[in-house]
Amino acid sequence: MYQELLDKKARLAVIGLGYVGLPIALEFARKLPVIGFDINAKRVEQMRNSIDPSNELDADAFKGCDITFTANPDDLRQAQFFIVAVPTPIDEHNMPDLKPLLAATKTVGKALKKGDYVVYESTVYPCCTEDDCVPLLEAESGLKFKTDFKVGFSPERINPGDKEHTLTTVKKITSGCDAESAEEIAKTYELVVKAGVHRASSIKVAEAAKIIENTQRDINIAFMNELSIIFNRIGINTFEVLEAAGTKWNFLKFFPGLVGGHCIGVDPYYLVHKAKELGYHPQIISAGRFINDSMGGYVAKQTVKKMIAADKACKEARVLIMGVTFKEDVSDIRNSKVVDIYNELKSFGVGTVDVFDPNADAQEVQHEYGFATVGQPTGHYDAIVAAVSHRQFVGHDEQWFAQYAAPGCVFVDVKGIYRNKISAMTYWSL
Repeated sequence: MYQELLDKKARLAVIGLGYVGLPIALEFARKLPVIGFDINAKRVEQMRNSIDPSNELDADAFKGCDITFTANPDDLRQAQFFIVAVPTPIDEHNMPDLKPLLAATKTVGKALKKGDYVVYESTVYPCCTEDDCVPLLEAESGLKFKTDFKVGFSPERINPGDKEHTLTTVKKITSGCDAESAEEIAKTYELVVKAGVHRASSIKVAEAAKIIENTQRDINIAFMNELSIIFNRIGINTFEVLEAAGTKWNFLKFFPGLVGGHCIGVDPYYLVHKAKELGYHPQIISAGRFINDSMGGYVAKQTVKKMIAADKACKEARVLIMGVTFKEDVSDIRNSKVVDIYNELKSFGVGTVDVFDPNADAQEVQHEYGFATVGQPTGHYDAIVAAVSHRQFVGHDEQWFAQYAAPGCVFVDVKGIYRNKISAMTYWSL
């Protein structure tokens, strides 16, 4: 397969052109003929015009690429090597939602031919590829796994908004269903990943490696968040404690904050689901998820407490939340925990809660969460919540905030970036 791709006798297809799939498709398209498939025709049309709907890549990223963008699944029949890079979210009960993954698998199954390869990049629990996806590929194609087609797993490691740790510069984990496919898949990815690949011993090992990367981070941040709750009761600043502790060479530098998005705030639930399926209740992972999921509400409660202490009536109060994306310097609002701050403030009866974020699409926020963002802050606010540290916000000093601050304004600094810079307002951070 590797040689056929190299000789351009076979074509590679990427299914799902979001923040993971599009960079992969474009990188391969500099070396090979590529079919980029997405079910969203509007997004496909944007990409045909060298526009990244996720706002991660500029027009230059599309130059010199041999790629055909399509929303027609019949076009996939021209491909022999399929990469599936669709979202794997959770539902309202924090259970894995495999609908996008299984729908993509069905689409690939219909295009599958003898000798083809299918590689999954979507984050899943261990065993999902072989137990959930492979039977569907067989059913849709009428072909036999390993005999007629090969499957592998190579988890995505793309970090939205990060221009340093990209597809080509971060070592890639690859795996296959047998020794031959494992090597063919590894060599194919080595075409584009300059940092090289790590050949995992099995698909299950590769799946597990990905899921624990984000779970480990989630647990460490949960520990910091729990410390911030304790230190708040003691009356000391968490970031000052971490600064002091961080002077030791082996202290791990994690920080408290909101844990949202489509990776760290989601992936641990996939591992929890699999563990429970096997009859084990994972206590540390579940506790970490509970702490991190509750932090938005905690920030809102502390904001209300500080406003009440400043003799501000909630019903007449105006609060400005700065930032609504799930992390800094991205436009992605999926699973944003800033929304929990907004909802909790409204549940306390706060009169006006304005959300300002120059990076977020106002219509998307309205559609996804049911409230509108503001184009600019207006008037004076009784509390200002600096929730996301976009570069546009980090440059502001206290004088900038003062123009929007009512007398006795409470300044809530979720990320601790304005520590020792706010003196005229009541300051609080995690």
